[in-house]
Amino acid sequence: MNQGKRPSSIFASSNNNIYLDLKDVIREHALHFLPAKSLLRFTGVCRDWKFMISTPFFAHNQSYSFRTISGFFSQVSHGEPSFVSLNPMAYGVPDPSLKFLPEPVDIRSSCNGLLCCQGRTEYKAYYICNPTTKHWQKLPKPDNDHGSNPAVVLVFDPSLLNFAAEYQLICAFPSEMEGYEFEIYSSSKGSWRTSGEILFGNRVIRPNSGVYANGTVYWLTQYDKILAFDLKMERSQLMNGHGTLGVKDGKLCTTSLHGLKLSVHVLSNAYTNTMQMHSHTKAWKTHEIALDHSVFTDPYYDRDAVLFTGNDVVVFRGRDLLYVYDMKTKETKHLGHASNNNERRAPNYNERLISYVSSLVDI
Repeated sequence: MNQGKRPSSIFASSNNNIYLDLKDVIREHALHFLPAKSLLRFTGVCRDWKFMISTPFFAHNQSYSFRTISGFFSQVSHGEPSFVSLNPMAYGVPDPSLKFLPEPVDIRSSCNGLLCCQGRTEYKAYYICNPTTKHWQKLPKPDNDHGSNPAVVLVFDPSLLNFAAEYQLICAFPSEMEGYEFEIYSSSKGSWRTSGEILFGNRVIRPNSGVYANGTVYWLTQYDKILAFDLKMERSQLMNGHGTLGVKDGKLCTTSLHGLKLSVHVLSNAYTNTMQMHSHTKAWKTHEIALDHSVFTDPYYDRDAVLFTGNDVVVFRGRDLLYVYDMKTKETKHLGHASNNNERRAPNYNERLISYVSSLVDI
């Protein structure tokens, strides 16, 4: 009787092999698609997982595989940064205030797990850091004056074949010849250089408007113009466009809010101004999104209501609350700012939201 209730040694061995195979599959083919916070918890599963997650090769593989927006650094001018997570169980950073950096900083830009911050003392040095690992680098002093609120954009495209995390920092700064010039920092060379390109004209770049998409850096300027700088050709041009700049499906987009409707314009052809006359090719493809009025209860009629667009996520503000809209699930949710006692508070309209991808990328 007892023998009939016990699994045979063959059956037990078979189950054990299935378990081992599943564990190996998860380890080899699933872990690197997870956010850094989850992975750091998984180091306690077993010794093998802890060792593997701690290796530089795994960090490199995870930074290439995981690109989901995890949350936003929020910062009022000259205030201390905080972090707003889209999913507190999965996403977070150990020190949202970034006090591991050698001085108080203002967050300027982000890209695929890296942040660009600027110090507030001396010559206001730039720092590139990963807030998850607390690793950072201080950049050398630029050759040009970038101004008090520099138009800098961090560019970091993780490559599966390139083990080193190579990035660029691009700044559009006012030229003495009444226009804009471009200074570029390359991590592979460890130095700044000024491009020979100059965009002439009396234009003013709007602060904190820069984004990177598909080899080109874009800034929003006054009078509904977009300044585009091609990194490969190092050529610039002005384009028509209005709304908050963002990225959708790897392409530049502009997003604006009109009552209970989001208008997302995706750039389909950046060169319509060079095509022959009477061409019917359109530069932008438009998506109109109707919001759920039961969730979005306090519409804010302002051209700056949209704060962020990227990875199918749109963040915008009402009169008293922040909202996040998921273009895939078509859901609108409230997005507050967690305080120390986990309460919610209304946003300050002067604060900036800088997106962050929970990555183990090392620099």
